[in-house]
Amino acid sequence: MNVSISFRWLLATVVFGAVQTCQNEPMALTLAIPKEGFSVVQQQPAGAPGRTTSALYQTPRSIRPEEFGTPELQRFTDSLYAVMVRQAGVGIAANQIGKRLQIFFIEAKATNPRYKVLGPVAKQLFINPRITQVSSGRKNFWHGCLSAADEKRGNVATFEWIAYRCQNLDGSWREGRLDGFAAVIFQHEFRHLMGGTYMDIARHFESKTDLDQKIQQGKLPFFAVASDSLPLLIQGFERDKTVDEFGLKQ
Repeated sequence: MNVSISFRWLLATVVFGAVQTCQNEPMALTLAIPKEGFSVVQQQPAGAPGRTTSALYQTPRSIRPEEFGTPELQRFTDSLYAVMVRQAGVGIAANQIGKRLQIFFIEAKATNPRYKVLGPVAKQLFINPRITQVSSGRKNFWHGCLSAADEKRGNVATFEWIAYRCQNLDGSWREGRLDGFAAVIFQHEFRHLMGGTYMDIARHFESKTDLDQKIQQGKLPFFAVASDSLPLLIQGFERDKTVDEFGLKQ
């Protein structure tokens, strides 16, 4: 047997197999960036055709050990952040651009006209996040979303503060605590990883125009203490459980 030919055949077989594995994985589960770029996935009401196949309503996978520190992960997170900036958002999760990956950003710039009254939030990236502790108190907040374009704002409760554990781009772990508006944005994005949007949780909705007017007139609360009857945005979460573990229960 010709050893050089056999080695080339073996190498080709291994490489071909690897390519086939990547090709067989659904695009939504990869770090690949489509040639046409990314657009924001929009929410769909319960029972709507296509909801069950939308990345917004399917459990995202965790980032694997071998993917940390790679150019592919860096490029994907750069692209995710670019979409958030382009859309003038204060947070964005990977499944909002059609990728079932446990990644999200939060950032509220002081110049953002919609949220500057709440103060700036530093740019932060969360990979494979989990919530480790929460406050006993909850805050009332009216949510909008890049994935709910032209929809009414929804009133839900979020914890006043949360403690988290997540990974960085190089795979190292970090722990921290977020308060105030930063905690609200984190929980909003974590809701996406859990599946769905505030539209699936809230029971009271207002148009942005009416909402702004009623808040100015003092007819509706703004970032006040939440009543016990206000639905929790991340209802169903469990402390120190991964998104994978939550997804298995769905």
